[in-house]
Amino acid sequence: MKKISFIFTGVLIFLCPGIAFAEPPTQVAGFVLGGNISDFKDRIMMETAMPIRYREYLMEAEIKKTEGFKSGLIWYGTCIEPNRIIRIKLKYADSSKSFYNKLLKKFKQRFDEPDEWRGDPFHVVIAWKWSFVDDAGNHISMILQHNTMDGEEKMGNALKLTLTDEIAREERCYEKKHPKDPQARERRRMRKREKGPPDWDEFIPR
Repeated sequence: MKKISFIFTGVLIFLCPGIAFAEPPTQVAGFVLGGNISDFKDRIMMETAMPIRYREYLMEAEIKKTEGFKSGLIWYGTCIEPNRIIRIKLKYADSSKSFYNKLLKKFKQRFDEPDEWRGDPFHVVIAWKWSFVDDAGNHISMILQHNTMDGEEKMGNALKLTLTDEIAREERCYEKKHPKDPQARERRRMRKREKGPPDWDEFIPR
């Protein structure tokens, strides 16, 4: 049995060199990926729940005050498994760079070195990503981020824990159930265009 497991791990390393093999993280601050949103209704402000813009197949809701965190958003699906938690995004109460550095060190100790740099070249946004696969084959991404300037992302330290495959599954489910939705049609059109060479005439002034 151990031999089979070793061979399987070796195959995964060969095919997916960017995937971490530490124990996949599935929960933080008491919230659990894959859990049902209703199980956490006492910790979430359900009155804030709304569809995510351009992602009608997902809902997001704000968390209630949680010690150590300034704010947070929970994403959950609406189509395949309604109310299943797909992403946990939390902002730490301590927004300092020194806290981020300590946190990053702790993350590396538990999950090994990150797999991918997701920040910008000027380090205005400092972000590292880990990728995992659990025993059921689910892909989980974890991003730890520090933002030094107010832009699209708010300043401070944030964590994103996501069931990445589930977002795509929810989207396909929604589009199948809502074939006439104009935004769904536009997303399909864009995906088809992305498969081919770019139309440079649209990118260059004339």
